[in-house]
Amino acid sequence: MDGCHLEGRLLYPLRFDYTNSSSQSNSFDMPPTKNKPTEIAHQRRQRLIGIALMCGAVALFAVLDTTAKYLNGHMDTLQVTWGRYTSAFVLTLFVSNPFTHRGLLRSARPRLQIGRSVLLVFSTVLNFLALRWLQLDEALSIIFTFPFIVAIASGPMLGEWIGWRRWCAICFGFGGVLLITRPGLGGMHPAALLSLAATICYGLYAVITRIVSRVDSNQTSLFYANFVGALVMLPVIPFVWTTPENWMIALMLLGTGVLGSAGHFLLISGHRIAPAAVLSPFVYTQLIWVVMLGYVVFGQVPNHWTMAGAAIVVSSGLYLLYRERQLGKTTTSEGLVE
Repeated sequence: MDGCHLEGRLLYPLRFDYTNSSSQSNSFDMPPTKNKPTEIAHQRRQRLIGIALMCGAVALFAVLDTTAKYLNGHMDTLQVTWGRYTSAFVLTLFVSNPFTHRGLLRSARPRLQIGRSVLLVFSTVLNFLALRWLQLDEALSIIFTFPFIVAIASGPMLGEWIGWRRWCAICFGFGGVLLITRPGLGGMHPAALLSLAATICYGLYAVITRIVSRVDSNQTSLFYANFVGALVMLPVIPFVWTTPENWMIALMLLGTGVLGSAGHFLLISGHRIAPAAVLSPFVYTQLIWVVMLGYVVFGQVPNHWTMAGAAIVVSSGLYLLYRERQLGKTTTSEGLVE
C-alpha cells in the first residue's frame, strides 16, 4: 500500500472485467467436460500469479513507507510528499498522458475525481507525518482499520449497509486499535491520531474511488490522483524546501514516486487476473515486511501491545472479508486494495 502506504493499493478493474474474461473462455464450442480440468488449472495458476503480484505490491509499499520515514529525518514531510507525487506524475506521463491517450482528462464526475485525489493527498501527508514519531508497525496496524471505515461509509454513500455481525467485527477491530494506542495509559505517541485521521481520509477516498470507477477508466483515475497531488503540493515547496544532503537522499526522494507507481502497477496487474476477494487477505503480509524493515533500518522491535492489537485488527478484517464472500458482496474487499 502506498501514500497512506496503501495509497493506492489502488485502481483495479471492476469485478466484471475478470468475471467476463472467464465466461468468455467458456464460450468455445468444445464439450464442457473436456475444458473443465484445463480451465480449473488455468484459474488456479492465474490466482497464484495474482497473489504473487499482490505480495510484491505490498512489499513495495512497505519499502515506500520505510523510505518516507527515513527521509523525514532529512527534510520536511511536505517535501517528501511533494517528491512522492511529482516523481510519480512525471513517470506516469511517459506511459499515459493526454497526448497519447485522448480523453484521458475527460471525466464523467470531475468533482468527485478532484475530491478523491485531495483526500488521498491528505491521507499521504498525515501518514508520512505520523511516521516521524511512530514505528512502521504501529502506523500500519492503525491503517489496517481502513476497511472498517469503508464498510461504515458504504452505507450512506453507496447504500451498502452492513449487518450486526460485521458491526461486531468492526467494534472488535477498533478495540485492537485501543490496545495498540492505549490512550490515557502512557501508551503510544499522540501521533497515532494522525494515523487514524489518515485512515479516515483513505477510507473515504476508497469509497469515492468505487463510485468514479463505474464511469471513468483506471487510467483517468490514476492520472487525476498523481496530477492533483503534484499540483496541490507545488505551492508549498518554496516554504519547506531543503536541498538534499547528497545524491543518495535525492535518489531516495525520487524513488518514492517510483516505488508507489511500481506498487500500483503490480496491484492493478494482480486484479486483472484474480478476484479482489482472493487477493485482499494478502494485503496483511505488509505487516511482515514493515516489522523486518523497521528492525533492519531503524532497529525498532514491535512491543507486545502492538502485536496483540495488530492480531485483533487483522482477524477482524479477515472476518469482514469472510462475511462478504458468504453474502456475495465486495464492500471492504475492494476497498482494502484501493
